[in-house]
Amino acid sequence: MNIRFLLNGAPLAIAVAPTVTLLDWLREARGLTGTKEGCNEGDCGACSVMVTDADGSKALNACILFMGQLDGKAVRTVEGISGPDGALHPVQHAMIEHHGSQCGFCTPGFVVTMATAHLNGRTDHDDQLAGNLCRCTGYAPIVRAARAAASEPVPEWMRKDADMLRDPAIFASEICRGEAEGRGAEPPFLPATADELAAWYLANPQATLIAGATDVGLWVTKGLRDLHPIAFLNQCDDLRGIVADSDTIHIGAITTLTELGAFMADRHRDLAALIRRYGSVQVRNAATLGGNIANGSPIGDSPPALIALGATVHLRKGDARRALPLEDFFLAYGKQDRTPGEFVAAISVPVQPDTLRCYKLSKRFDQDISAVCGAFNIAVEDGTVTGARIAFGGMAGTPKRATAVEAALLGQPWTEATVRAAMAAFATDYQPLSDMRASAEYRLTAARNLLLRCFQDSAGVETNVLGVSA
Repeated sequence: MNIRFLLNGAPLAIAVAPTVTLLDWLREARGLTGTKEGCNEGDCGACSVMVTDADGSKALNACILFMGQLDGKAVRTVEGISGPDGALHPVQHAMIEHHGSQCGFCTPGFVVTMATAHLNGRTDHDDQLAGNLCRCTGYAPIVRAARAAASEPVPEWMRKDADMLRDPAIFASEICRGEAEGRGAEPPFLPATADELAAWYLANPQATLIAGATDVGLWVTKGLRDLHPIAFLNQCDDLRGIVADSDTIHIGAITTLTELGAFMADRHRDLAALIRRYGSVQVRNAATLGGNIANGSPIGDSPPALIALGATVHLRKGDARRALPLEDFFLAYGKQDRTPGEFVAAISVPVQPDTLRCYKLSKRFDQDISAVCGAFNIAVEDGTVTGARIAFGGMAGTPKRATAVEAALLGQPWTEATVRAAMAAFATDYQPLSDMRASAEYRLTAARNLLLRCFQDSAGVETNVLGVSA
């Protein structure tokens, strides 16, 4: 596959197998070893790079970013964070001044993430750095460095990538030719529209569709799978974006979790807060809502909240389109109501008052997989429950509604006595399993207690672990 992009300000055109990861290519083909391999699954941030396109600059994990996703973009590694004359970036100065590095293995990833946040004017340092793990320095001096650099001006060279991308002729100024690297150099399909994708996928129903690659990337780095034939969806602009009217919020399938979280911040605050705990900044910048749904995970974070909101999933196969309630899309563990050649095109959510509450329980607060994730959308009028949609992840082989609990609440006074009586119905709705994240007993007890937490939240009691103090 021929890929044209900017690398640390220099235009390149290379031939490379599309599912070679950027991390491997940087280290093995270019000798840019500042980008480190840690977990190789998007958890540790040691491989963080800055990628710029028409939507701006964002930090991404190079270990699960395929070369085929980079065409027409700009990549800046830690080697490109300092100026062309060797001048240090403000975050590099600050890391030195505040002793932000010991062994140094994680430092390049921190520097790239901090420089990207600095470029974007982000000062929520704890959130921005949640996807970068440090095992020896400790985070306090790193966060102090980020704060110290925040007021410094953005270096001129950090703005050049966006300026250069606006000039299509820039790619013609330098060409690097090479043989395709690795196995499976069959070129991928690069649809520009959903129509092109639908026609191709109908003819190639065994193919792998790649949007953000935050899940599919691990099929290669951990599973060593050959994914061909493949289609990269990042050029399908008609599958991206959020459109809202007075009745419906329509979300394109390849809308990223970062974009969805920002949109939901003033509509459904708990959903936005839940998305903030979805992976890391690097993961959310790549992960798509359609991908999170289509992989059918029973512990995916978005489906419980969307089911509680009454979401509809929109599917397409060739020219045929259909829609069904999201709760009906998940049939059994690893099985969805999606036929070969059919793909998730969009998700829609009814516009409604914000009564949604979402609770995620995991061993770590940041960047961890849910043991239990509960979403409650309960409407109360004149003290009586008039509507209830409750859904959980981690309690069954699929994301699943708690219909027996809902029935126990409907028409009843919204009181602690009602809630405690309804808690028994969880045993009817769910028979959870025990695994490495939690026991079945813990999950059932936690689910019951989350209903009580929802009631206490509605009464104004502080239940957030970040707000509770002794």
